[in-house]
Amino acid sequence: MSNMKGKTLVITGATKGIGQAIAEKFAQQGVNIAFTYNSNAETANVLAQEWESKYGVKARAYPLNILEPDEFKPLFEAIDADFDRVDFFVSNAMIYGRPVVGGYGKFMRLKPKGLNNIYTATVNAFVVGTQEAAKRMEKVGGGAVVTMSSTGNLIYIENYAGHGTNKAAVEAMSRYAAVELGEMNIRVNAVSGGPIDTDALKAFTNYEEVKAETIKRSALNRMGSPNDIAGAVYFLCTEEASWITGQTIIVDGGTTFR
Repeated sequence: MSNMKGKTLVITGATKGIGQAIAEKFAQQGVNIAFTYNSNAETANVLAQEWESKYGVKARAYPLNILEPDEFKPLFEAIDADFDRVDFFVSNAMIYGRPVVGGYGKFMRLKPKGLNNIYTATVNAFVVGTQEAAKRMEKVGGGAVVTMSSTGNLIYIENYAGHGTNKAAVEAMSRYAAVELGEMNIRVNAVSGGPIDTDALKAFTNYEEVKAETIKRSALNRMGSPNDIAGAVYFLCTEEASWITGQTIIVDGGTTFR
């Protein structure tokens, strides 16, 4: 905790699932939390108060629509008013929905608008968020960025073509960022998760099938949990990972090998 306490994490989409687990993991180690939510301000503020009381950190919630990249600049300006530094940025928020909205559907049903929305929420949000975070990290001597990916860009997942291809794109973008931000002492990596038991996965029309197949394929004979991903993200931001950059860490219980 001594190396992390008092530092600040900015994370998008942390009111539930993987994002919530990541934010709480950092808070447990004394890291202050600036996190975004899409629409549920009440839930977000309750979480902020909970983390402050349990872990003695500062936690603040901010509204953000990741389909509007122009919102990132005022977001970070608001964070500047509440926090004196930014050390870590995790690009986590995502959209799902019908092919025309969130690009979730079979290949022949995909629509340009849905695919563009996924790109905006995945790649554009990572780029613009990282640009803003990097300006702050440079002032404190460096930092770490992590973007969330998925093994759906390595193996076939039904209805996931739009998301899987954009996860591959954000992994490539993170490698470019790692090279160019290295001179600022900023490390950039991706965490690629196998199917994780969250509300987002349960929204899949074939959730039970995916769950059964994941357990079958996993060398550990279980589904992944949000805490499994949170641990990997946290590690990549610590000094123990100080020479890891431009990489994608796969956290999948061995499912992509079998």
